[in-house]
Amino acid sequence: MKVSLIGLGNMGMPIAENLLKSGYKLTVYNRTKSKAEEIAAKGARIASSPAEAARETGIVFTVLSDDSAAEEVTFGEEGILAGLEEGGVHVSISTLSVELAEKLSKEHAKRGQHFISSPVLGRPDAAAAAALRLMIAGPEEAQNRVMPLLECIGQDLFVIGEKAYLANVVKLGNNFLIVSMLEALSEVLTMVNKYGIESTSFLEVANALFASPVYKNYGSIMAENQFEPAGFKMKLGLKDVNLMLDAAQKVKAPLPGAELIKQHYAKGIEKGWEDLDWAALIKVLKEAGE
Repeated sequence: MKVSLIGLGNMGMPIAENLLKSGYKLTVYNRTKSKAEEIAAKGARIASSPAEAARETGIVFTVLSDDSAAEEVTFGEEGILAGLEEGGVHVSISTLSVELAEKLSKEHAKRGQHFISSPVLGRPDAAAAAALRLMIAGPEEAQNRVMPLLECIGQDLFVIGEKAYLANVVKLGNNFLIVSMLEALSEVLTMVNKYGIESTSFLEVANALFASPVYKNYGSIMAENQFEPAGFKMKLGLKDVNLMLDAAQKVKAPLPGAELIKQHYAKGIEKGWEDLDWAALIKVLKEAGE
């Protein structure tokens, strides 16, 4: 079976490697060609454009950082829409806005193509271990066609429904739970440190209480100030908070906590921390407390 993948960043590269390891014939496209050459050395073929990547296999995965990148790759003159065959499937692994997911569904459907939204939960190390958690939504027939591919990259697959944008709603909701935890943990660690309590001592208690890998992993990052290399950058954290606010506004759901977190991330980016891990939110709180 053949598949294409567009976007070889921190998440796309390990996903591509797992597809190769699973025996699929992989075609890749990446704006920075050196990244594509790296995976080509392991057996992938390099396409000259998103259209060629889509045309060659009929199933194309996109692993992109934001709406702008997804629109360029899909709607450009040499984009996915121009190359994907009738009946072909576009699987978006990206965290997109609800609005764009709806638009992609409609535009693909006009051409007899299918759009599946399958954003993931997990950092690059989880992607490398094929241990991502995937939320999947889109036409059932297309879901069934790509499910074996998705099983190669994730440990937990959650089918949300047949409207693709619903997977994005669930992803944004879970991302907001994570970022709310980062905000709360940043506030609390800033306070307990001022009492002379080591972060590790506090986290020992918190981890026993919550038994959550999210608290454990991000607590360790904060305690050790290991914000580079970023598993997920602060600027992308702000992007996702904004997407969540947009999604909430669309259905008139109040989200007051998101506004506060948005302010804190904006402050961090003003300080030049946009490429640090989004757990560097604690730096903003610590500076505010000085």
